[in-house]
Amino acid sequence: MRKFAGFPVAGPEALGFDRDRLDKLNRYMEDMVGTGRVAGVSTLILRHGKVVEQQTHGSAQLGGQTPLSTDAIFRIYSMTKPIAATAMMILFEDGHWVLDDPVTKFVPEFADLKVFAGVGPDGSMLVEDAKRPPTMREVMSHTAGFAYGLFPDFHPLEKAYLENRIARPEGDKAFIDSLAAQPLMFQPGTEWFYSVASGLLGVIVSRISGQSFGDFIQERIFAPLGMVDTAFQTRADNQHRLVTFYQDDQQGGLKEVEEVLGAPINPFTAPPEFEDGGGGLVSTISDYARFAQMILNKGELDGARILAPVTVELMATNVIPDAVLATTNPLRLLPFNPAFGFGLGFSVMKDPRRLGSTEGRGTLAWGGMGGTWFWIDPENDLVFVGLIQRFADPISGEFRAKARTFTYTALTRPEL
Repeated sequence: MRKFAGFPVAGPEALGFDRDRLDKLNRYMEDMVGTGRVAGVSTLILRHGKVVEQQTHGSAQLGGQTPLSTDAIFRIYSMTKPIAATAMMILFEDGHWVLDDPVTKFVPEFADLKVFAGVGPDGSMLVEDAKRPPTMREVMSHTAGFAYGLFPDFHPLEKAYLENRIARPEGDKAFIDSLAAQPLMFQPGTEWFYSVASGLLGVIVSRISGQSFGDFIQERIFAPLGMVDTAFQTRADNQHRLVTFYQDDQQGGLKEVEEVLGAPINPFTAPPEFEDGGGGLVSTISDYARFAQMILNKGELDGARILAPVTVELMATNVIPDAVLATTNPLRLLPFNPAFGFGLGFSVMKDPRRLGSTEGRGTLAWGGMGGTWFWIDPENDLVFVGLIQRFADPISGEFRAKARTFTYTALTRPEL
């Protein structure tokens, strides 16, 4: 049987999908390329560990004549975060930490963290003492109080993060020192805010293991899973496969991205100053599908066990406090509510129909600033990976929503 990414190719009908309905997904992707919304797109659907559909549309460059290759390399940005969380859970299994450990156990530089308390008459930030250090559970679930710098117009701390290039530091020490110098956005555990916390996980992995973060994930995740093209830089033999990254040019078209988070775009041709657990990796659709299928398999793929089943269950359990889920905040990236939460590295779909969504109960998901996205659906035994290179905006968000609709409305025989 033919294989892709090491998975047998079974085809839609054998795995419960209606071929004509699934073609709506492919036509949509083709149209998005044809109308210049993206240069290229790569999608992969797995069910029961077999390939339902693998498609590429367009090219690695806008208007390019060479079709996008199945081994094209993409900047996956925040799809790095679940990998960093997995690295932490490997160390959890090794007995190095527990969820309620204070982060100061591993980052003593955070002993005197302050908390944002408003803005003074002169425009400066007012602060108060943190009631306690954030726990590792809170660091892993973006409830610790750290910021990011993605929304500088909406909060003074977000502006400070961007101005100080906290998400693009010159090494681990600079990252920790700059974080320690800023207050938390809120008292630990009282709110959810998308943050640089996953970058912090990479530093903690390095401190616990005695290895660089990159070496640790290569040894404990990438090599066992056969993820041959996922790394913090490209190699001499695969640099030509890195696709071009675009953003809206505000005139109905696209232009190449030149700057990310206040710094020049990373060409990924040399080792980075900072191995960012929050957004530093490049990968391929094959590699990421193998990581996602390992999570769906509760920690194992092709005989390589990365995590125990119970550990994956921990990662897949909502840890956002009920009081936080029950409130709304316009600064949140996600619409948290009792039907939708966040675990240890992934969003968690607790009750999809209540939320008006089509995926299965317990679906784990995340995406990247470059427009890439994935989900892992244990109820339907399904993995979806989608890769584009368009700076996150409403159009790249549309890709994710349409992909879900077209995938699940094509799954007409879920009992198979």
